[in-house]
Amino acid sequence: LLVTAAAGGTGQFAVQLAKVAGKHVIATCGTPEKADLLRSLGADRIVQYKGPQREDLGKVLRREYKRGVDLVYDGVGGQMFENAVNNLAIGGKLLVIGQIGGGNYTTGWKPSMHKGVNEKLLWKSGSVEGFFLLHHAKRFSRHLQNLVSLYQSGQLKVAMDPTNFEGLESVVGAVEHLHSGRSQGKVVVNLARNNASL
Repeated sequence: LLVTAAAGGTGQFAVQLAKVAGKHVIATCGTPEKADLLRSLGADRIVQYKGPQREDLGKVLRREYKRGVDLVYDGVGGQMFENAVNNLAIGGKLLVIGQIGGGNYTTGWKPSMHKGVNEKLLWKSGSVEGFFLLHHAKRFSRHLQNLVSLYQSGQLKVAMDPTNFEGLESVVGAVEHLHSGRSQGKVVVNLARNNASL
């Protein structure tokens, strides 16, 4: 399994759930701190794509995973998507859960232009599937119970971004922090500043 933005709010769970299922996990991130988090979550191969320890994801996949990747959990889009398609295994599946690298939520995403994607998917009998969480709301309660059980048993950790966001007026700042690439784990806005019980 290849997980992009693996140290983010949802990527961290994809890494851990795959490890619980006994899968080999390749995780991408942009900083040494995020790489440390991913190591603590059990990622098998971490590809840091920014900074002095930068590795080229496409080259790593071609060199170390010659038969390709069976499943991709992509929350970045853009070049990450391109690398994922180029390195899918025969019959591989690419799950698109977001596009944090393809624009922003205030001005919209840039239209994707991935030359030859149809031919590459055909050649590999591969597939791409979009997954927008709110379309699956009916399944929340059943899966949430499973996640809580994994958390209570210690098999699932929740990494929270250490940046403090307080009150409704900080939501814009929290979203900007999320898009800056500096966030690590779940970004949370505390809306109940004066309510210690929450």
